[in-house]
Amino acid sequence: MALQTASPKTETLVTGDELLAMGDIGPCELLEGRIVPMSPTGGKHAIFELNFGEFLKSFVKRNELSRVMVGEVGVYIRRSPDTIRAADVAYVSNERYARWQKTGFLDVAPDLVVEILSPDDRWGEVTSKLRDYFSIGVRLVWVADPDTKTVYSHRSLTDVREFTDKDTLPGDDVLPGFSVPVAILFEE
Repeated sequence: MALQTASPKTETLVTGDELLAMGDIGPCELLEGRIVPMSPTGGKHAIFELNFGEFLKSFVKRNELSRVMVGEVGVYIRRSPDTIRAADVAYVSNERYARWQKTGFLDVAPDLVVEILSPDDRWGEVTSKLRDYFSIGVRLVWVADPDTKTVYSHRSLTDVREFTDKDTLPGDDVLPGFSVPVAILFEE
């Protein structure tokens, strides 16, 4: 008698367009075609996200530098299979904004991404996200840690500066002339 073996289950991968067409399925990212649910953020996270967004938007608008986006902004990292990361805050320069297709998720790299840590974030996952952002040409990533009121300014995985609530966070060459006291960014 021949043994029967179970046939392997074929996994169906999702594209960015298919994810977008699903509508509001809740917070998630798309990693190599697989939907990865994310927990909704807490109130403090939302306040800090808004703080970063407001200060950036005010500066960007005053200097006619293009767009600031908030709220888990979908950013294409790779295609086939698609990977889309969700940025808390993203700044896109005029030059890059002009190349965006203006439909669906961002298909251009933001110049600056802000990631605000949640209590359940693991550094391995944050590092993976940083690696993805830098792989598409993001120039600067600010990782904000609400527990320590610290912002880690990343130019790469190894080029990192730490700014505490006693420091002023600069925009460097990504946003020349921008600066904001770190303490204000963590005000509730």
